[in-house]
Amino acid sequence: MTRYSLDELRQRYVIEGRPLEASLEEILRADTRAGARAILASIEKRRFENRSEGQRLRRMLRFETLLWDEGHDAVAGVDEAGMSPLAGPVAAAAVILKPGTRIAGIDDSKKLDANSREALAKEIKEKAASWSVAFVEVEEIDTINIYWAGILAMRRAVEGLGVVPQHLLIDAKLLKEIAIPQQAIIKGDAKSASIAAASILAKVSRDALMRTLDTRHPGYGFADHKGYPVRAHYNALAQLGACPAHRRSFGPVREVLGLPPLPPWPMASERANATVRA
Repeated sequence: MTRYSLDELRQRYVIEGRPLEASLEEILRADTRAGARAILASIEKRRFENRSEGQRLRRMLRFETLLWDEGHDAVAGVDEAGMSPLAGPVAAAAVILKPGTRIAGIDDSKKLDANSREALAKEIKEKAASWSVAFVEVEEIDTINIYWAGILAMRRAVEGLGVVPQHLLIDAKLLKEIAIPQQAIIKGDAKSASIAAASILAKVSRDALMRTLDTRHPGYGFADHKGYPVRAHYNALAQLGACPAHRRSFGPVREVLGLPPLPPWPMASERANATVRA
C-alpha cells in the first residue's frame, strides 16, 4: 500500500488480473476503506470463478482422463456442424488433445458467442496434438442424405488427422466403417472437452465458408444466418429462388423449385436388407 495507490492496485490486480501477493493481501484486508474492500471482493470473485472453471474442466475431461490413465494418449473427439441448414456443406472436425490439456472456457460451440469460438479455435489448434476439419458438399448431401453426410464428414475428419487415434469419442454416433475403438456420448459436446473442441473447430470452419458463399451468392444472408432455416432465409428464398449452394434434398428448397417431396429415406437396416436381396 506504500508503493501503490488504490487505483494502481485496482489496475494491476483487478483489471490486469495479476496474482495478489500474500503480504499485500494482508495489508488490503487491514484497510477499512471502501476501495480496498471492493478490490478484495473482485479478487475473491475471480478466485471463485477460477475454482469453478477448474472443476468444470475436470468434469469435461473425465472421459479423456480415464483413457489417458490407461495409456491411450491419442484420444480424438469428433463432432459435426451444419446438419439442419438449407444451404452449404456439412462440416466435421476431429481433435486430439495432449494428455492433461486444459483450455479454459471450452464448451459446446452452441453455448458460445462467435468471438469466444474464434478465440478458442485458435487456442485449440495451438495446443492440440493433431486436428482436422472436413466437409461434405451439397451435391453429396443431396445424393446420400444429410444423416449419412454427417457420418461421412466425421469419417473424413478422423482420416485427416496427422496422428492415428487410439480411441474416438463421438457426439451421439458411431463410425462403424473405422476400425478404431470408439464411444458414442449423448450430448458429448457438453460432456467431453475433446468433442467440444471438435464442435468449435467444425462450427468456426463452416461459418467461415458460409461467409465466402455469401460473397458468391449475395442476397441470401449466408454471412448472418449461415444457411439455417430462419425467417430471413425463407424470405430470401421466396424472392430469389434457390442458388447452387442450396440443398435440393431439403423440403423448403424443393418447394421453392417446384419439385415434389422426396420419399422417406430407408433406415440403415432396410438399406442393408435391400443390398442383400439384390
